Amino acid sequence: MQRASALIASVTQQAWACGSAPEVLANATPYLQGFGHWVLAWMWLDVVAADQGHDVHDATRGRMSAMRYFYAYELPKIEPWLAVVARREDVCRSIHPEWF
Repeated sequence: MQRASALIASVTQQAWACGSAPEVLANATPYLQGFGHWVLAWMWLDVVAADQGHDVHDATRGRMSAMRYFYAYELPKIEPWLAVVARREDVCRSIHPEWF
């Protein structure tokens, strides 16, 4: 989670370093995908932390397993999404309406 948090902070700074809102917003979708997954990871931590100190039962084990799944399979997806944002990919910005 610490690595994901650092990546979010770094990419946000890199994206806005240009100072151009249209340039930054051209990659808003992958940024929001990455940021949303990061938020969900924090929510999983909160859910599992609420179980700490209570009797461990099947529901607790289920939540722990779901969190482990999210961290292993879903959270790593933020890296390619945020890589597009960090390099300020211009594909979406360079398409002209008359091409369609």
